[in-house]
Amino acid sequence: MLKEYQKKRNFQKTPEPEGKVIKSGENRFVIQKHKARTLHYDFRLEMGGVLKSWAVPKNLPHLSGEKHLAIETEDHPIQYFNFEGVIPPGNYGAGVVQIWEQGNFVLEDYESRKIIFSLQGKKLTGRYILVKIKKQPKGGKNWLVFKSKA
Repeated sequence: MLKEYQKKRNFQKTPEPEGKVIKSGENRFVIQKHKARTLHYDFRLEMGGVLKSWAVPKNLPHLSGEKHLAIETEDHPIQYFNFEGVIPPGNYGAGVVQIWEQGNFVLEDYESRKIIFSLQGKKLTGRYILVKIKKQPKGGKNWLVFKSKA
């Protein structure tokens, strides 16, 4: 599950955790502000022993009905949950990573193209829906994330 993550990184040159799959049974989420080539937010849900991950250019929406693009990225190890630091130039994802928000979530529904969950954080709370965009090239990784009204 972490092969793609590990293949993209040289752990002799980056402070990121190499990590391994760990089934903790917790439902945590983290949002990391990532100042790489472009500023974006990495949204991660702890599921199945890894952090399921999306790059969200505008962060998760604060208002109901507002939709933001979320680009699925490779699974990250659970050890990435508390990662903050500088990924050196020349490395995949080079730039500054800071924790913007952490908390717990309640998973309501999980399907291959749709995930419904409620966040319980300090800055973000409420019900959210991630939906994979239908019309995109095969293997496309674009999703929409929006805050539900109920």
